[in-house]
Amino acid sequence: MEAVEEIYVTDAYHSLSIEGYRVDAALIERVRAGNWDPDNDAGDRQQRDALAARGYFDAFQSVKESVRKVLAGANAGQVADADHRAWYRQLFGPSVNAGLIPAASLAGYRNSPVYIRGSRHVPLNAAALRDAMAALLDLLEAEPDPGVRVVLGHFIFVYIHPYLDGNGRMGRFLMNLMFASGGYAWTVVPVQQRTAYMAALESASAGDDIGPFVDFIGNLVGKIPPAPPKGDGAA
Repeated sequence: MEAVEEIYVTDAYHSLSIEGYRVDAALIERVRAGNWDPDNDAGDRQQRDALAARGYFDAFQSVKESVRKVLAGANAGQVADADHRAWYRQLFGPSVNAGLIPAASLAGYRNSPVYIRGSRHVPLNAAALRDAMAALLDLLEAEPDPGVRVVLGHFIFVYIHPYLDGNGRMGRFLMNLMFASGGYAWTVVPVQQRTAYMAALESASAGDDIGPFVDFIGNLVGKIPPAPPKGDGAA
């Protein structure tokens, strides 16, 4: 668990940067230290990147507790089933509190279509989400091989795309929960490899070839990701 906490700043930087947020180590540390005051600071309340960083911090704390359960022997699929909705609520809670998105949008899976920019893959119809997510979570619960859980947990989650936003971050959280179930360290997808990462996902989702994604994830295991820029705390 100490290693998970130590990787937080690096993980937050890369995961948020992959999604297009402009963050640096100083902003992420300011959020972690509690020096983020949306009640009294209009900049913090309305600043998109700071809100995303705060949401990531809150969600990361929830995911850490999920990892703790798995390390104590709980079934990773069952933990994901019980906890992933809480991760999502934490991820976007600051945006709700700032009035940027309605609280009702965090109540469940999306109820409208969603499209992935630059991808030929069209995610599932909203009517199919509940059954598809149940099937994924059942698969993760029953699958004996942690490597398969890692790859399919991430890939199928983003293939389903159950939420209007945050699917990539949630998929990487799920991936790392599955990594923990096999005794592997928290693994970061570097923003510097975003193009290869997205191409591997595209090959799996639109090209029916999961091989490149398996290779991509496998090649990250045990690698030290690039450190985030220090910055000045302002995105």
